[in-house]
Amino acid sequence: MTIPDIRTGIGFDSHALGPGRRLVLGGVEVPHDLGLVGHSDGDALVHAIMDALLGAANLGDKGQHFPSSDDRYKDISSLVLLENVGQQVADSGWRIANVDATMLAQRPRLGPFIPEMRDRTAAALSMPVERLSVKVTTTDHLGFTGREEGIAAVAIATIFRQE
Repeated sequence: MTIPDIRTGIGFDSHALGPGRRLVLGGVEVPHDLGLVGHSDGDALVHAIMDALLGAANLGDKGQHFPSSDDRYKDISSLVLLENVGQQVADSGWRIANVDATMLAQRPRLGPFIPEMRDRTAAALSMPVERLSVKVTTTDHLGFTGREEGIAAVAIATIFRQE
């Protein structure tokens, strides 16, 4: 029996919330008095998805491809970086089967923004939105997300070898 060439990767990212920054998740600007602090736009959701895809394809991690020491990535939209990752995965002979991601945030309420987040991230990866899931949960006031000090995201990606 031949085992199909299917791989899975996991990604995680978190950023502190701070003043003077926009809150961008899944490429969507969410109205809030604080934003995510980061070298790029700080989009923890997209960053977790990027690392899940890079890990599945054994292509390293986002820090290797887009180091924070490189000014080209200063305040860049993470969707631009995600497009690049999607292209790297495809150029390596892989297709994306599925992405599932969960954001951890006490506040603000992110549920109303999820459809647009899914649309934008799926479009950046040139994949059907039906194959990309985004969810959100609170941590019931536990940890740094529960204390509203930051937002985290975890993602899992499944890829398969293109024939």
